[in-house]
Amino acid sequence: MLFPVKRNDYAGFKISMWFLILINIPQTVRSLIHVFYHDSGAQSIASMDINVKGGKNAVALLAQWGTAQLIMSLIIWIVLWGYREFIPLMIAEILVEQILRLAVGYMKPLVTVHRPPGATGTFILLPLSAIMLVLSLIRNEK
Repeated sequence: MLFPVKRNDYAGFKISMWFLILINIPQTVRSLIHVFYHDSGAQSIASMDINVKGGKNAVALLAQWGTAQLIMSLIIWIVLWGYREFIPLMIAEILVEQILRLAVGYMKPLVTVHRPPGATGTFILLPLSAIMLVLSLIRNEK
């Protein structure tokens, strides 16, 4: 069986569920941009210079990363649709991703004209996702 029987028995605070919905909308759009937009958003959004030797490789890598993002977005939509007991796990994934993005960004910083939206978003999502993870794990008896 690919999917377990639907239980949808999420007991955490509803705000965590809404957080996951609101985060997954731009995450889904971002993944589609990385996959389908002509420059994967590298130059047009992140201001990376792709008009250099190997620039097309950066675009290709972003597009491939976009497929992984799209898969994660689809899994989150499936959880929100019928398997809400996994909401804390999905928020934990977002939290871990932000921590790893900061670590990798420190080890291998991007060279861009301006800070890409994802870099700024990480500083916002990190504390928010930590708070929402805690709230998703607390049983809300209301």
